[in-house]
Amino acid sequence: MTECFYHDVLVVGSGAAGMALALNMPHHYRVALLSKSGVQAGATPWAQGGIAAVFDSEDSTEAHLQDTLRSGAGLCHENIVRYVVENAPQVIHWLIDQQVSFTVDSNNDYHLAKEGGHSHRRILHAADATGKEVSQRLSDRVHERANIDILEDHLVVDLITQADQGSSKVRCTGAYVLDTKNDRVVVCQAKVVVLATGGASKSYLYTSNPDGASGDGIAVAWRRGCRVANMEFNQFHPTCLYHPKAKSQLITEALRGEGAILKSLSGDRFMPRFHADAELAPRDIVARAIDHEMKRLGNDCVYLDISHKSDTFIDSHFPTVKKRCLEFGIDITREPIPVVPAAHYTCGGIVVDIEGRADLKNLYAIGETAFTGLHGANRMASNSLLECLVFASAAAKSINRSFDAISPPEPAREWDESQVTHSDEDVVISHNWDELRRFMWDYVGIVRTNKRLERAAHRIKMLQKEIAEYYSNYKISRDLLELRNLAVVAELIIRCASERRESRGLHYTLDYPELSPIAKDTIVVPVNFAGQDIIVDKQ
Repeated sequence: MTECFYHDVLVVGSGAAGMALALNMPHHYRVALLSKSGVQAGATPWAQGGIAAVFDSEDSTEAHLQDTLRSGAGLCHENIVRYVVENAPQVIHWLIDQQVSFTVDSNNDYHLAKEGGHSHRRILHAADATGKEVSQRLSDRVHERANIDILEDHLVVDLITQADQGSSKVRCTGAYVLDTKNDRVVVCQAKVVVLATGGASKSYLYTSNPDGASGDGIAVAWRRGCRVANMEFNQFHPTCLYHPKAKSQLITEALRGEGAILKSLSGDRFMPRFHADAELAPRDIVARAIDHEMKRLGNDCVYLDISHKSDTFIDSHFPTVKKRCLEFGIDITREPIPVVPAAHYTCGGIVVDIEGRADLKNLYAIGETAFTGLHGANRMASNSLLECLVFASAAAKSINRSFDAISPPEPAREWDESQVTHSDEDVVISHNWDELRRFMWDYVGIVRTNKRLERAAHRIKMLQKEIAEYYSNYKISRDLLELRNLAVVAELIIRCASERRESRGLHYTLDYPELSPIAKDTIVVPVNFAGQDIIVDKQ
């Protein structure tokens, strides 16, 4: 018999967005917080730079808004951007209330950094390990709350949907979840479900993200009838450490904000040739410039050099980067850092409104898994953690406002695995995973063409057929579920990229190098779109 858990609110994902939402729920609500690994194993602890908010008298919310709109290359939703930047100081104060400690200057004011795309210093940070500090403090608070049940090593398999009483709508009432420690599937039901599962950068061979960034929330929402938008806008962080043993090691953009220079292997500075802001140009421009220089010169990387700054300055501003680089024999106070671009952030995702509500009733999506309209065609640095916190707060208010009117879910059907067997061919999973990430990197990477996208579309169809057959016949595992989800996300990225007949922001294609005069989102609609009142309740 399948074990069932019942809560008021089910939060899938334990990064900044998921933990912030759980903490914003009233104490009398029973909340389940699902984490596919440990609570702090997601992408949040990897965020080095900081959180953008206006705290300088010479800065303004209007300037923050305009900088974001400019970075988003005409696709940002202005009402969303305004809402986020206006609420930025409020969520910063909330973090301070949660005991998050931001770096201060000699006057005991918050030290504000400057990063690419920003016209003012407005990045609050905890040295160069902001995400780690935020994650640790929120984790401390979550563990203190008696009403929050933390379910670690639990991975969402699929959402549970049912008919909504008194209407023809489809509502989300929970999820089938794989308990990876005990190798069993359990049912988690709730009046409200929140997806906060992060992005999908593991669909690429080179990425700054941890292994869990497999687009789980986007995939499960799509399979249950939710629209997805702008998946073609994959942000490639310009600077990840290039070293055979340095897995997914991001080199924070704050280095360039404090004067680090990009150079070719011969020592020539090249960014002024590509943009007036040089190293502080938006990320898409910097990433393409690095990619261009590497291909032009036939080099495997370029260099990021901050060695002209004093040892004291580097030690105080970038202790984490210095320590990490020293582990690979690189002393950043004396020599440049070898870097390459890597898949970093998913700007598209599940279509939601200003309160984080998705197409299924009682389903919310927040953080990187959601498409809010904030980032447009290119996310500006340090707006990501900000988005997590602002929409966690907005979704929490929305849930609390409507909670009493939501009827409890009907019992879900049990998980049926009576027709499957244990696999003795798990090598197929690793081979398919490797193939997917390689052709996505080669064909759907920083620079695209119609031919490359056609090849990718052909490959993903064959791969999905193999994965579906494997999923139907064998017991599920974490590796199989993540591969299944990545295949869905890869298909959505390819579809969105194929539909965009222009080059804008993070999407650059040699076949359509010009910017279209009409800026519009790429919205893909599943055949079982929840808005068409189609009820799906099968595994």
